[in-house]
Amino acid sequence: MAARSIFVTLTRKAGGRERSLFRSFSSTTEVVYEDSSSNSGEEEKGETGDDLKSRIFSLRVPKRSATNVLQKWVTEGRQLSISDLRHISKQLRNSRRFKHALEISEWLVYHNQDEALDSDYATRIDLMTKVFGIDSAERYFEGLPTTVKTTETYTALLHSYASLRLTDKAEDLFERMKEANISLSTITYNEMMTLYMSVGQLEKVPLIVEEMKLQKVAPDLFTYNLWVSSCAAALNIDEVRRILDEISLGCDSGEHWLRYRNLVKIYITSGNLVNSGSNSVVESEKGITQREWISYDFLIILYGALGNKDKLDQIWKSLRMTNQKMTSRNYVCILSSYLMLGHMKEVGEIIDQWKQSAATDFDSSSCNRLLKAYSEVELEERAAAFQLLLIQKGCDLIDESQ
Repeated sequence: MAARSIFVTLTRKAGGRERSLFRSFSSTTEVVYEDSSSNSGEEEKGETGDDLKSRIFSLRVPKRSATNVLQKWVTEGRQLSISDLRHISKQLRNSRRFKHALEISEWLVYHNQDEALDSDYATRIDLMTKVFGIDSAERYFEGLPTTVKTTETYTALLHSYASLRLTDKAEDLFERMKEANISLSTITYNEMMTLYMSVGQLEKVPLIVEEMKLQKVAPDLFTYNLWVSSCAAALNIDEVRRILDEISLGCDSGEHWLRYRNLVKIYITSGNLVNSGSNSVVESEKGITQREWISYDFLIILYGALGNKDKLDQIWKSLRMTNQKMTSRNYVCILSSYLMLGHMKEVGEIIDQWKQSAATDFDSSSCNRLLKAYSEVELEERAAAFQLLLIQKGCDLIDESQ
């Protein structure tokens, strides 16, 4: 259960430059549609001037009122722009100061109704879920004028349901959106796929993809990652290969897509994944399923494809903190992503961690398969660098061709 919690927390945090591709990939209450800041403490410490942001960040504890700060600022005759409010609210959310962020959001919407965007209402729905709970968010959404019950606000409520794994409510809202002829975006479909992944209803993920295609909504990289992850978790590797062929034929040749295809190919080759009959999702002695481990792996593949080293660091750190017994496949997965991005220092550190692990013996044959997999996708330079590093670390490489 602890491992699942970390999985769904990490998957929510898709943001930054990936924001245009996808804004959701999990089922916990994290910052909606934004990246999570790793330097929130630095942000607060750096605010020392007498500007609005400094005043709000100096509040420190949630019980102190950001609304009072805004009121005082206006009383002093100072300007309060909607762009400043959005910027401060975003930074507060990144710092997980949701109550103050909600107060800023409430002020923004109440005092700037003519300028407020759908995203402002959507942000408020998410923050109300975090601060007051889903019932308050539902009441707020239902009370909105029809004009602002749009794709963005509907999806924000859907996100809240998915965050809490409220499957029935999410499915009802999804159907309601379709009945109301609300335009469904890629993000909306991804929310449903994420929900089904988080509750283990893997068989429903490809049905969402089929519906997307029927409605001519273009899948993005996150859509494919969820789809591939659901197939891999069921050990349907033939279907994974078919999806990769579809990506090759139907998607652009951008570096993210290319890296993603290569990383998945490397993973299914070096990770020694094979098709399995019944009982393919096996519970370990400590309660984490094979499906969940593979979901972690595909999170790593996703962020490796996006070139997001910070997320790779975060996921790997979280995995190691679960105290679960990792397999050689898990080590190979993180190694392949760091190796793809050329972060050899981290590759060396993980080799050392693997060799020192009391739970999982270092597996030379897995490293051999990884070397072979990199060569097969024509990344010989990366393979050569990895081989040299293995030699430097005193790892015995086995010639499996003999």
